[in-house]
Amino acid sequence: MGVADQLEHARTFASARDYQIVAEQSDNDISAFRGAERPGYQKVLRLARDRKIDRVIVYQLTRMTRNRRERAEFIDSFHACKVNVSEAQGGDYDLSTAAGRSWVDIQGALATWESEIKSERVTAAAVRRARSGRPSGDLGYGWIKHGAGSAATWTEHPREAEVVREIVDRLLAGESLRGITDRLNDRGEPAPKSARWGKTSVKKLALRDSNIAQRIHHRGQADEERFDGCWPALVDRAKHEKVVALLSEPGRRSNGTARPGARRHLLSWGIGECGVCGEKLRAVTKRGPHGRPLDLYVCDGKGCVGRSEPAVDDLVKGVVIGRMSMPDALDFLLGDDAEARRWSERVDEISRRLADAADAFADGAITAEQLRRITARLQPELDDAEQRRAASVVSLDLDALRPLAGPQAGQRWDEMAVAQRRAVLSTLGLRVSIDPTPRGPGFNPDNVRIEWRTR
Repeated sequence: MGVADQLEHARTFASARDYQIVAEQSDNDISAFRGAERPGYQKVLRLARDRKIDRVIVYQLTRMTRNRRERAEFIDSFHACKVNVSEAQGGDYDLSTAAGRSWVDIQGALATWESEIKSERVTAAAVRRARSGRPSGDLGYGWIKHGAGSAATWTEHPREAEVVREIVDRLLAGESLRGITDRLNDRGEPAPKSARWGKTSVKKLALRDSNIAQRIHHRGQADEERFDGCWPALVDRAKHEKVVALLSEPGRRSNGTARPGARRHLLSWGIGECGVCGEKLRAVTKRGPHGRPLDLYVCDGKGCVGRSEPAVDDLVKGVVIGRMSMPDALDFLLGDDAEARRWSERVDEISRRLADAADAFADGAITAEQLRRITARLQPELDDAEQRRAASVVSLDLDALRPLAGPQAGQRWDEMAVAQRRAVLSTLGLRVSIDPTPRGPGFNPDNVRIEWRTR
């Protein structure tokens, strides 16, 4: 029954007994069991303590409180202030007598017991659902749900799953959240819950643990547990860990300004440098012969050097394509990925051992002291492994380089966004230095040094 109907029953009860109604209070949608702040209940206590009432009418006694602490509080307060309680659908309780107070206490204790039993059943069901890998609600964007209840299953949504993978791949390739958001909106990609995509929704979508079929129970709490989900993963686990590390970087910009990986020029700010003073390069446009615009890379320090941006970019492209056509092109980055996988496996191993210890304690196989000793030994190892795993991930996945390996490398390079090309150069460890050159027409590639950094 709704609050409005309960109040109407209380009014009818008061009218039948010629009671004068001083005030009406309710706490709609606030549990009387969980101990949450209830403004209406507190106002009733103040009215009693201020001696402005001598009786409280409730629809049922359980509407007053199901909380032990509050029950003791209102019984003592009403007794001291000579306030009695009546149920609109029950009897009267004289709190000036021991019998009346005891009966209220007993009724309340039974209501508390009933609520706690229900809470235990709900909690146990939630734990069983989590351990079986079932989601707590709908999985959302990226999957199609078949059936309902405990018989429900999920499959990939053919379009949405590809969008999720695209978002992750573009982030790892260096594109900004804003750039990805604009790209999705520009091509009219339907957004999950609104008319348009936003940076926040793109970020949340990329960070979801459900993307790797992970069910999290009590997220962020001391007893957080992870279980394998019963739905198909949309993203490779190694990629997921990399994108989480990328988006969790403390220095990552969140105000919409471009970060290095999202810049529009291949060699500006970080990849290219002046061969004279070592300063970064910046891209500028100047007037050339006959007023034609010239796009140049120039030294950002003293302006030591300047060179045609399109010519230098083409030279770099040729070097990259040449490198990626070699037989060992894809093996070049396996060291970083192998390191990340090794530490991920170590994290999984230690996490399983901690979970096994907790289960053993719950089953009575080990004592609390043994559990504390196991945790004290393994937790530092887990923390260390997680830190090493985060340090070993790189911002570009090996899959982003695969399209460049082979005869179509040049075409694939042209199809990449500038952010993706910059990420490729960064991962390959490419350093481009522009040296001074004598004045004169034409572009001399000998004055551009392209080197591979030692990894």
